Amino acid sequence: MQNVIEFEASRAGKYNWHTIIAVSAFHIVALAALFTFSWQNLAATLVLWVIASSWGIGIGYHRLLTHRGFTTSKWMMRFLAVCGTLGLQSGPISWVTTHRLHHAFTDTDKDPHSPRNGIFWSHMGWIFQGTAQNQPQAVRQRYSPDLMKDPFLRFIDKWYWVSTVVLAAALFAIGGWSMVIWAVVARIVVSWHFTWMVDSVTHLWGSRRFDLRDDSRNNALVAAVTWGEGWHNNHHAFPRSARHGLTWREVDLNWIQLLALKKLGLIDNVYAYDLETESEAPQEIRQAA
Repeated sequence: MQNVIEFEASRAGKYNWHTIIAVSAFHIVALAALFTFSWQNLAATLVLWVIASSWGIGIGYHRLLTHRGFTTSKWMMRFLAVCGTLGLQSGPISWVTTHRLHHAFTDTDKDPHSPRNGIFWSHMGWIFQGTAQNQPQAVRQRYSPDLMKDPFLRFIDKWYWVSTVVLAAALFAIGGWSMVIWAVVARIVVSWHFTWMVDSVTHLWGSRRFDLRDDSRNNALVAAVTWGEGWHNNHHAFPRSARHGLTWREVDLNWIQLLALKKLGLIDNVYAYDLETESEAPQEIRQAA
């Protein structure tokens, strides 16, 4: 309980000026993408959007590291974690700790980013103040002890921004500043807002298949731009399930990719909630009916 109290007190703490300045600068520079379009830049942006937002954030940070929805080899886990750093949404331990706090205290005063504290707060205000994304060591140890044991994850959690710098240098060598603006800056800004929509929009608007105590909703628009993460009510009902879209109408591109990874033998022990059997356990994966 002491760790939770420390987290609550820090949420309303000092402003994170380094985050405010960095996020503002990214938004300003991203406007240059409007004047530097090329098909090469667009292609690089789309490829990196898949790698960073789908493989990294959705599959790696969220469905694997946060909820342990499947198992995989150490090299694959670390590869997905590095992909996640390219989203520039903090390192894997910080991201996972925040999300586990969200699930532990959804839509209460202890939730890091509930719309009950204001729409702007839930969308992006929470990263500008306090320690919701930079938790005290005691909180990280309590909520992410499994990740804290891995020296590689601890290293990239501290230096998560380095991968983006290396990527930017490589893109500059290939396509100059315009490619950096598109495939790094603009991509990251748009992806930030897509991810933040899961925190804000899917707790305000959408349908509810499961009657839960929280405000989670299924939102098809958010699901479309986050590779399936917008089926949020389904996810809150069964957090460990690696399948968020539970019917064929609920398109879940991250789940489809997990199906492919399973067939390739790259992942195993996939937890998937099945509406027909009402079960959530490692099972022989089949398409949702």
